[in-house]
Formats: sequence, C-alpha cells, structure tokens
Amino acid sequence: MNSSLLLRRAVGNSGVLIGGTVLLLMVIAALFAPVLAPHDPYAQDLTQRFLPPFWQDRSVPEHLLGTDHLGRDYLSRLIYGARVSLGVGLGVILISGVIGISLGLVAGYFGGLTDMIISFLITTRLSLPIVLVALAAVAFAGASLGTLITVLGLLLWDRFAVVSRAAAQSLRGRDFIKGLRAIGASQFRILFLELLPNIRSALIVVVTLEVANVILLEAALSFLGLGVRAPTPSWGLMIAEGRENILFDPWLIALPGGALCILVLAVNLLGDGLRDVTGGRLK
Repeated sequence: MNSSLLLRRAVGNSGVLIGGTVLLLMVIAALFAPVLAPHDPYAQDLTQRFLPPFWQDRSVPEHLLGTDHLGRDYLSRLIYGARVSLGVGLGVILISGVIGISLGLVAGYFGGLTDMIISFLITTRLSLPIVLVALAAVAFAGASLGTLITVLGLLLWDRFAVVSRAAAQSLRGRDFIKGLRAIGASQFRILFLELLPNIRSALIVVVTLEVANVILLEAALSFLGLGVRAPTPSWGLMIAEGRENILFDPWLIALPGGALCILVLAVNLLGDGLRDVTGGRLK
C-alpha cells in the first residue's frame, strides 16, 4: 500500500482524525510546556491556596483553572503533567516493544525448542500480577521516573510477544518467506524486514492498548505514592493530592482525571483508526 493511498484513507477515517488531533495537541502542549504554561508549576504561594477555576466564584484571571493546596497554578501543572504521562508511555512502549516483538518473531519463526523456551517465558510473565510486581519493584528500587519506566517496560512485553509470535507462525509458511529462504536471505532480513512489516496492523493495536494501559498504570502508581515523586507534576499524583478535598473542591480531581480520560480515549481512537487504515493484504 503506497503512502498516498494510506494518507487518503487516514483523512477519511474519523478515529484517526479525532484521536490524532487530540493526541497531537497534547504532544504539542507537552513539548512546549515552558512556553504554554502561564506559571512555574513548582512555584508555591500559600496566600493563593484552593483558588477555584474560572467558572466558579472567587476565581482570579491569573489562575484560569485555580490553584492547589500549596497555591500552585493548576493549569501549569496539568500541562506539565502531560509530559510525564506521554514520556512514560513512550519510554515503556519502546522497551517492552523491542523485547516482546523480538521474542515473538523468533519464537514464531523458528518454532521447536526455541518456541517452547520463549512460550515458557511468556507464560511465566502472564502469571505475574503486574500491579503487585510493579509496586514491589518500585518500592524496593525507589520511586522515580526512570525506575517506573524501566520496571513497567520489563513487565509489559507479553502482549507484543503473543501477537508477534502468532502472526509469525501464520506467515512463516507463506510463499514469499519460502522464496526468501530459497535465495539465501538472512534470518535478520526475514524476521525484521519482511515478517515485521506484515504484522504492523496487529502491532499498532497492541501499541495503542499498551500506551493507554501504561498511562493508567503510571497514574495509579503515582496515586499510591510509588510512581512520580512530588513535586513533579503528574496527573495521578494530582488526583492523590486532591482526594482529601473531594467534597469541597471536586475540580482538583475532576481536571486531572478528565485529562487522563481524554488522553486514553484519543490513543484508543487513533489506534482503531490506524488499524483500519493499515489493514490490508500481505505483501
């Protein structure tokens, strides 16, 4: 499928347009956070604590979305929080994707003992509760952004492995693979230059599912105090900090929670759209 056809199909797909637009806006906000944020997200002013957002009484123009319990500008912290969520999602997917896809392709293509060993690794990983293992690992190694990305990246590769293994098994007997073997093509070329492009549609779905899963896991761990450390802006941490005032200032939870929902929805819409756009016959 050539690039012009892909572009035409993408333009006509509502999932790609809506999800891609929202995700692009969030990426731009994260990249240009120092320019877009009206205030320093770490600056505290105890005289300006719990200022409400612009649609409520007592709001001030300088803080459109109000301030938190330390008088920090909430809009600025929301914008910088997008950096954390998107950064963790990208970092984890890169680590888990490389591990899972490589293992899955090798297992599905070679089969035999290799497949048995990798299948055992996949089964072992599937038997581990992700949240509990992540909690234990982060608690043991210390809560930090780097630790969180590494731990989740080493835990969330199983879906990539399962999908790529099944796809490689279904493709290894096809004529184009036999032809490549006949002309003496290297195993690396067959695995990563021929098999991998032919399973991109299935992998796109896995990527979007895992990105959304990672974003929610980061928020959950930060909420429990084992993810991103304060005062780093994180949507999960902002929800945790606002839970004590949920009855009096529910917007402290509604705003970061709404941002999480919008980001996850955008990622899923984009993934569904890209699956439909890139889905086609094997080449």
